[in-house]
Amino acid sequence: MGSAPQKPLIVIPARMASTRLPGKPLAEIGGLPMIVQVLRRAEEAAIGPVIVACAEKEIADVVSAAGGTAILTRPDHPSGSDRVFEAAERFDPDGSFDAIVNLQGDLPALDPAAVGAIFRPLQNVAVDISTLVAVITDPAELDDENAVKAVVSLGEGATIGRALWFSRLKSPGGAGPHYHHIGLYAYRRASLAKFVSLPPAPLEQRERLEQLRALEAGMRIDAAVVDTVPLGVDTPEDLARIRRMFVS
Repeated sequence: MGSAPQKPLIVIPARMASTRLPGKPLAEIGGLPMIVQVLRRAEEAAIGPVIVACAEKEIADVVSAAGGTAILTRPDHPSGSDRVFEAAERFDPDGSFDAIVNLQGDLPALDPAAVGAIFRPLQNVAVDISTLVAVITDPAELDDENAVKAVVSLGEGATIGRALWFSRLKSPGGAGPHYHHIGLYAYRRASLAKFVSLPPAPLEQRERLEQLRALEAGMRIDAAVVDTVPLGVDTPEDLARIRRMFVS
């Protein structure tokens, strides 16, 4: 299993194609393109270098102009994880970075502390992949299939626990908290290589949740609990809301 990883590399995948908000990475927020705002949040976390895995040259140009490191990847990757892996291999072919943090490129208001939190579960040598969850406080979320629930084994007072399942349905049953899954991940370098080599799995396809591919392959995912779910930008309404946050 090896030792706990010490040198994380943060990779932000970005592509222009978005069904509900085309050109999303370049949308202006607080005077900067959104992808640059996400880059700044990642840099503020100060846990390791940050690169942006770009599907198109126009994103790479904007990142480079802002002083960031852009890696141009194949445009046709099936998922962000595949794009992240290609960029990591190009940036660090010798494998000197032993963990890869995958940050979504549409979280300009992300708390930098969450980036540090996602790296902590990997200090357990049994863990392949780590992710984040937050307690669900809005009952409407329990019935919202767009809000992914994580089933996490957490003892009293624990802030890191093993993720046993993910579902779009309310789960588990019985009394107790439910957790909203935040789709950010940190991988051991070898675990990311294994994950992107796996074929899509039956339950992954049924739930439409990529992380189930790892669980179906017997990989271990642990989750760290954070206070809030970061506001993502998927629609023009989300973009307007985020812009207001950056003005106030």
